[in-house]
Amino acid sequence: MFPIRDLNPTRVFPVVTFALIAVNVVVFFFWQPHTFQEEVRFLYRQAAIACELTTGNALSLDEIRDERCSDATGDEPFFDDKRVRLSSVVSMFLHGSLLHLLGNLWFLYLFGNNVEEAYGRLRYLVAYLIAGLGATLAFTMMHPQSTTPLVGASGAIAGVLGAYLVLFPQRQVLSIVMFVLIPVPAALFLGLWFLGQFLEAQPGVAWEAHVAGFVLGAAVTLIFRAPLLARVRALHRGWA
Repeated sequence: MFPIRDLNPTRVFPVVTFALIAVNVVVFFFWQPHTFQEEVRFLYRQAAIACELTTGNALSLDEIRDERCSDATGDEPFFDDKRVRLSSVVSMFLHGSLLHLLGNLWFLYLFGNNVEEAYGRLRYLVAYLIAGLGATLAFTMMHPQSTTPLVGASGAIAGVLGAYLVLFPQRQVLSIVMFVLIPVPAALFLGLWFLGQFLEAQPGVAWEAHVAGFVLGAAVTLIFRAPLLARVRALHRGWA
């Protein structure tokens, strides 16, 4: 099942959503290297790594080479200028491949505009970043010894999907199902997406971050659901 568009018009231009899309595109094409050796070096230097977030120190050469997290405090960091805490934010704008980038940004484009309209631009940006950071924290708590760089906006975008589910469960999402374009209720589409993350439980896929981002986005939005929906209704009344 692949989404084409949602049947949920907005009255406010999604400035933040398009800005996030633009930043991700610029980072991928103009900052990230795309030759294997340079890319690996870049990701170890810039991306969030659970072991580093656990210890507070950048990985040493031995930790990178042996793919193990050491508790030793005397090891010299391989990238001694790395800002470990900041890497949690940087990781949200890095992607492992063009397909990874396009998939993430398509979902952000489809669902982000309605969530941005409900939250308002600044609150939406804050919620997006909180979901992404929460997703990284959850992965780190579950895999504190991991030395694999975390990349992708998936955790933050999962938060947007969780928010959409809470706000607009009955809206329709036009989707391709068995080569046929049909409307699918958002609750069903996003519920299946969420359950599908558990099927991705394999090495190389930070599915725990996706799940955590989704749950966090849904939980925060549930708390503020009434005023958020009131904002949407007021905006649409003004255009009626």
